[in-house]
Amino acid sequence: MVNIPEELKYADSHEWVALDDDIATIGISDHAQAELTDIVFVEVPELGATFQAGDQIAVVESVKAAGDIYAPVSGTVVEVNGDLESDPGLINTEPYEAGWIYKVRISDAAELENLMNAEAYQGHVG
Repeated sequence: MVNIPEELKYADSHEWVALDDDIATIGISDHAQAELTDIVFVEVPELGATFQAGDQIAVVESVKAAGDIYAPVSGTVVEVNGDLESDPGLINTEPYEAGWIYKVRISDAAELENLMNAEAYQGHVG
């Protein structure tokens, strides 16, 4: 059974969002990391880059496949997880904590309404 924290929001493309005022921390779900298996490389977005919800923003590569990471909300990248460069497996071991990928200053809080709560995401992944 996958771990789906109640306090987070989820995109149907398996990114999670934790909101702190207007800063959203974003990573991929426990389900997504389990499907990818052992993650060996993470291409994080550039600091200061701006994205619209749904844009491809990062790439995660595993021994099995590469997966695109999509922006669940629009905004400007304000921080990236530099620890992933030396230890991309943090996404496998701590997908909701040390394995976060980037933080963004959201530009449209209304987009959060388009994301799923934990119960809906559980139904999405089955």
